[in-house]
Amino acid sequence: MTTVTEHYASHLAPVYLWMAGGLDAAISRGEAEIDLVCPSGADGLIAVDLGAGFGMHTVSLARRGYSVVAIDTSAILLGILRDQVDTLPVRIVEDDFVAFQKHLDGKANLLLCMGDTLTHLPEQRSVEQLFADIADSLQVGGRFIATFRDYSTPLTDTSRFIPVKGDNDRILTCFLEYADHHVTVHDVLHERSGSSWQQRVSAYQKLRLSTEWVAQALQAKGFSVRIEQGFAGMVRVVATAHTHPSS
Repeated sequence: MTTVTEHYASHLAPVYLWMAGGLDAAISRGEAEIDLVCPSGADGLIAVDLGAGFGMHTVSLARRGYSVVAIDTSAILLGILRDQVDTLPVRIVEDDFVAFQKHLDGKANLLLCMGDTLTHLPEQRSVEQLFADIADSLQVGGRFIATFRDYSTPLTDTSRFIPVKGDNDRILTCFLEYADHHVTVHDVLHERSGSSWQQRVSAYQKLRLSTEWVAQALQAKGFSVRIEQGFAGMVRVVATAHTHPSS
């Protein structure tokens, strides 16, 4: 089994834009989500995009006037983002998103952790530490917005086989295997090569987080929390920092 970073580097990152339906469609979806959760008129405000990838949300934030620190471990995906930013106020950082604090010069107004990135952490204790770091890094009144998949109720039998995307030349299927605290994600990729098909398989673990646990863990760090229905079956969490942990 590979790590999350290895899985993306060797397996998912090269096909990630294809999975997302292409760059323009993905950026449009990111724009729609930012419309729902982020205020307009953000000139001079600082945002941090944890697990920014190719910039699905980073670009929209920067267009609104946020100065964005975009953090991801994938050189491939950050390369796509780098081609888009032009004169936008974006600083691209290739690093583990849990190390975001060392790339900040002061308190942020907004932190994002979108997609299913939160479940990439190895254990609940790691999530609690991330939430503590985020609380310590936000201005009073600042917000943390995350989306994730709630894996607390396991799928069974054939429902564990999930068709992700397919076309005439490529098919991606996901198979889920549940343990007590994690779900192992097997990504099965078939790609056409001439008249034949080639199969590549890679697996990595995601953390089984429940919506209730995430909300309670954020509240314990001083956030007020709102739970919403996100895009594509995700849970969206909007958390507002009222006080700093040290106060």
